[in-house]
Amino acid sequence: MSASAVGLNDSFVERVLEVVEAIPPAHVMTYGDIAATLGSRAARVVGQVMAYNGADVPWWRVIRASGHPPSGHEQAAFEHYMAESTPLLKTDAGYRVNLRLARWRP
Repeated sequence: MSASAVGLNDSFVERVLEVVEAIPPAHVMTYGDIAATLGSRAARVVGQVMAYNGADVPWWRVIRASGHPPSGHEQAAFEHYMAESTPLLKTDAGYRVNLRLARWRP
């Protein structure tokens, strides 16, 4: 399904994907960080962009504000984080990204 099929502006989609592609290895941005970078407060829309169009960009570098990876992709994201030496914190439920160390601001 394309972005326009779910009512997303193609220009916004392109801008989100450009920001995601610019995130350096071992760094992350939250959905809200990306929205703010684009002058928006639409973190959920950034999530929609990633869900429908994010497969070809480093999607694991876009995380929830809690530091947790995208829902349903924890194991695949973990493998990327290990390969990139992304700073992680151990939690009772597994892990989360250490936002203090890994957060990137363009």
